[in-house]
Amino acid sequence: MVAEVLAALMPHPQGRYADGTLGGAGHAASILAASSPTGWLSGCDRDGVAVNTAQARLNEKFAGRFEIRRGNFADLSDWVAERSCDGVLLDLGVSSPQLDIAERGFSFMQDGPLDMRMDDRMPVTAADLVNSEGAETLANIFWEYGDERDSRRFAKAIVNDRAVRKFDTTKQLADLIERLSPRRGKKAHPATKVFQALRIAVNDEIGSLKLGLDAAKKILKPGGRLAVITFHSLEDRLVKEFGREKTRDYAFSGEVDVPELRMPRVPEMKWVSRKAFLPAEAELRENPRARSAQLRVLEKL
Repeated sequence: MVAEVLAALMPHPQGRYADGTLGGAGHAASILAASSPTGWLSGCDRDGVAVNTAQARLNEKFAGRFEIRRGNFADLSDWVAERSCDGVLLDLGVSSPQLDIAERGFSFMQDGPLDMRMDDRMPVTAADLVNSEGAETLANIFWEYGDERDSRRFAKAIVNDRAVRKFDTTKQLADLIERLSPRRGKKAHPATKVFQALRIAVNDEIGSLKLGLDAAKKILKPGGRLAVITFHSLEDRLVKEFGREKTRDYAFSGEVDVPELRMPRVPEMKWVSRKAFLPAEAELRENPRARSAQLRVLEKL
């Protein structure tokens, strides 16, 4: 969604931008090109391979106009100055290179180690979770992070099977799920939600997103924009909840919003659009993986 991101962030010379999910640096390169000749970009990624790839790509045309660090976007405000950025981009989820490399263990389409770590320095892999957690914990992961209706049945089967043989590969897990829930002509693989849920749990994606949204708000200057691309309903719901909380002109104490007890306050942000921006048809034809993408944009007041 490069065109949509550029329209949202409106990069310009002298502008300062942050990309918390560099990946292959496609968005970063576009932002630097649009803000030439003097725009600056601070970028990070948890994936060491992505960091090296981005560094090499950006050095070809934009040397001296960016800083890249390996790390979580949750920590952006630790090294990017508060109120310094004109725009921040968070492109959530797993990248195509991560999915396409079997050794990373993200995909059930290729056999590889059951890993799923975005940062290979992290101690816990998907195999560790699958082979050590109890059925109730696994079921909760599948339900909360994957909205998997068969979460309990799948979790019990995993616990039973691992007593005979531990799960080491993506194919082992995918085959078990498909055996329990035959495809029968369905487009989506039956293991899709389980793999998504494990990936989110292994990388603490929900905790990182909550911290990352707050960090992004801190480093934005007034008038700066936050663009977030989500790929599933759980991420999108968190972004919408963050936006609702930051755009309200009142506060309330406790868990329940009682209109009579509201306290007036100045909103911190505003929605650029109430509706999410969706990929164009041309992009969907070239990149079917973008079909679930949604872009939401907030502006700091």
